[in-house]
Amino acid sequence: MKVVAVKPQVPSVFVDESLDRLINRFFGPEVSFGPFRDSVENRPAVNIVETEQAFRIELAAPGLNKEDFNIKLEKDTLSISAKKETTTVEGEKVKVREFAYSSFQRNFNLPKTVNAEAIEARYENGVLFLTLPKKEEALPKVQQISVG
Repeated sequence: MKVVAVKPQVPSVFVDESLDRLINRFFGPEVSFGPFRDSVENRPAVNIVETEQAFRIELAAPGLNKEDFNIKLEKDTLSISAKKETTTVEGEKVKVREFAYSSFQRNFNLPKTVNAEAIEARYENGVLFLTLPKKEEALPKVQQISVG
């Protein structure tokens, strides 16, 4: 399975938002000036496992609800995104914000062997699991040969 690199927007962890925007304008969002800036550009970690029957994608996204995810398949590209609004309480100032998964998007190029009609997803204990079954013709064939 091929992973497509996507350059998502990196949310700020600076107390002064205008300073963060100024730095990003000159150096780009991938430069890490903040003490708690996430070095992997705020993308959730992904495991991709292949078995004889299917591929399995495991995407770590704690703190989200299953309704926050948007999963779509367009041609051979599987797109997984989520957006969660950050809430603040009146009268409080956030000094450090390390919760990084307020929004993200990951794209995956699927191999031709995936049965796109049978993809399943479930969200459990902060991990999004996607099962991508293989097409019948891609499954290993076992033929029994009798001894004569």
